[in-house]
Order: sequence, then C-alpha cells, then structure tokens
Amino acid sequence: MLKQKSIARKQFSPQKLTYITSKGLGKLVDELDYLRTSKRMEMSQHLHDTMGEAEDSEYLIALQEQAFIEGRIHELEGLLANYRIIEPGHNSGNVQLGSTVVIRENGKDTETYTIVGTAEANPREGLISDESPLGKAMLDSKVGDDIEINAPGGVIKFRIVAVQ
Repeated sequence: MLKQKSIARKQFSPQKLTYITSKGLGKLVDELDYLRTSKRMEMSQHLHDTMGEAEDSEYLIALQEQAFIEGRIHELEGLLANYRIIEPGHNSGNVQLGSTVVIRENGKDTETYTIVGTAEANPREGLISDESPLGKAMLDSKVGDDIEINAPGGVIKFRIVAVQ
C-alpha cells in the first residue's frame, strides 16, 4: 500500500497592485538601480573597511545599514513587480487616482493635493495616498462636496473646490 505524502505548500497571496504615476515610477526605478549598484558597492567597501571583531560598533552599524539597504531593495522590487500607471487626463468630474484636488478647510486657505498610490505619497510635495484618511474621503467626490475625516483632534471638514 502506498502512502500519500502531504506536502505543505507555502500560500502565496496575490501581490498588491501598486498604483503609480509615470514620474513616480521613474523615481522608484532610479532608486532601485542606485541601491543595487552604487550603494551596494559602497556598503560592501564600508563593511570591508570596518571588518574586525564582532563587537566593533562601527562594523555592527554597517551591518545594520546593509540590512536596511537590502530591505529597501526587496521592497522596491515588490512594488515594481505589479504596478499600474495612473493615467491623468480623463476628468470625469469626480476625484479619482491621479486627480489634482483643491480643498478648503472651514474658511482657511485652499490646499492642493494630487491623489496617488501609497508608493509615491509625499504630503510635503502635495502627493497624498488614495489609502490615507483624506485621500479615501476625497475619492469619488466632486466640486462642491463636503467631506469629513476623523482625526486625533476630532472631525475635520473640507469642501472640494476644484478637481483637475
């Protein structure tokens, strides 16, 4: 009698789709190329220079830096393995990925944000993620809509002033 062996297989979940603009894609590709080439060689040399006793703090710091770089390379490879370019242009009037939105909070100055994927979100540059509280609240809104987000200090209300 033959016994069947049960082979445990690692379950792979489908890779999350990365939404990104052409400009953001270029930045990520450039960063990955830099890390794989220049930064890896620089770290290799730094590790060689600091190699000595295992307790040498400079060597241990260099090992941590190398681990960080390898982690970032792995993260970028994952992001770039499954992406979709956000195509600006078809303005339906509703806020969507790629939309540039002008909002106003209770009589304050207007603020302008572009809705992007999480991979290139940078609020300081006016790029907010579609998964952020504000980004989520704006999606599918249109000019004149009032939106609310729950913040640590309470509810904040915004009005959509323009959608491009």
